[in-house]
Amino acid sequence: MRIISICPSNTELAAYLGLTDQLIAVDDYSDWPEQVQTLPRVGKDLDIDMEKVASLQPDLVLASLSVPGMEKNIEGLKKRGIRYIILNPSTLNEIGNDLLTVGKHTNKEDRAKEVKAQYDAFLDKYRDKSAQVKDRPNLYWEWWPKPIFTPGKHNWLTEISELAGGQNLFASEDKDSVQTTWTDVFNREPDHICLAWVGISTDKIKPELIKQRPDWYKLNAVKEERIHVLEEPLYCRPSPRLLVGLTKLAHLLHPELFPHSEPHDPLLTQNKG
Repeated sequence: MRIISICPSNTELAAYLGLTDQLIAVDDYSDWPEQVQTLPRVGKDLDIDMEKVASLQPDLVLASLSVPGMEKNIEGLKKRGIRYIILNPSTLNEIGNDLLTVGKHTNKEDRAKEVKAQYDAFLDKYRDKSAQVKDRPNLYWEWWPKPIFTPGKHNWLTEISELAGGQNLFASEDKDSVQTTWTDVFNREPDHICLAWVGISTDKIKPELIKQRPDWYKLNAVKEERIHVLEEPLYCRPSPRLLVGLTKLAHLLHPELFPHSEPHDPLLTQNKG
């Protein structure tokens, strides 16, 4: 098949199903796996060049609604009669089900079932281990600094936090994403500050700027240097790569229970074929 992915998480999901060699183009932000970096680009995820997509004559486009504004991509695909599927997961279970969805539409159903079984088994392993944690620290996740955006209850990072032996500081908010303020975060007294700014590489994130926010120097998380700059692709994209992020976070929070983070992607290690 000739497949185009117009969202980084979709590109990653395709890789887990062994579809990388069938990708003929990707969006500008897709950077994993390494093989996709030489593929033609069809624009940023919110500004896809639909004429270029159409000219490449794909059999299928892997579309998304994970970011507000992507609706126009769907309209563009409809207008041109291009076959597409939409992936828009919020939870780890939905990400697993997306493996099956893509497998169904790409003649990879058996591979999808196999990968999903391994994905589910890995999550179960971490559920069992994290159940042993008695004191769960509060994690403040920062997706964007100004205005502040952080994940709420209905987001995979709430689940990732729990599986790693912590809890999302904003899990009480009945939303996928929460816009809040520096004062609100301060008043909730996070135990850890996890910086994963969407679309920003770790070398561009400056923890010292966090310390300069009004009164934040009083937070124990700041005084005790529990400000963590995390790799955005491992926490902000709804793909199975979140499992790699999970292992890193669990080791960071509870090294006594999780003595090592995974040196390699646990799913790809089992699926080299």
